[in-house]
Amino acid sequence: MGPKKRVSIRINGVNYLHEVEPRLLLIHYLRDVVGLTGSHIGCETSVCGACTVMLDGAAVKSCTVLAVQADGAEVLTIEGLAQGEDLHPLQEGFWECHGLQCGYCTPGMILSAYQLLLRRPDPTEEEIRRAVDGNLCRCTGYQHIVDAVQYAARKMKK
Repeated sequence: MGPKKRVSIRINGVNYLHEVEPRLLLIHYLRDVVGLTGSHIGCETSVCGACTVMLDGAAVKSCTVLAVQADGAEVLTIEGLAQGEDLHPLQEGFWECHGLQCGYCTPGMILSAYQLLLRRPDPTEEEIRRAVDGNLCRCTGYQHIVDAVQYAARKMKK
């Protein structure tokens, strides 16, 4: 297998230090090594977006990033978005606006939308659709997802 590499990654505000195989994908590191299973494994080819996380402030598909590439980085997963028991406005919006059905795509959708709202606090419907177009949903038809992001944008302005 070859020598393991030491990685130090700050995830949801907590520092993690592990020895990993150089070929270990970030999604597998998050789920299998750290135990954060909120990000989902869908296609493992970067098509579906279910594994989307924030890496140093940018939404990335964690099935396309090696854990060793995230060494020294800051990662935010769906588990880190809420503040204790208080849902983030995006999480609340997906709940209130029925932006999820099966929920498989939801973590990736929310983090893609989170990046958008960081950059554009008052996005248009077209901007929302463009922001999540790398995330596939087979249940909702996307309109409720757009509604959920608009809900969160309004709530975050208050």
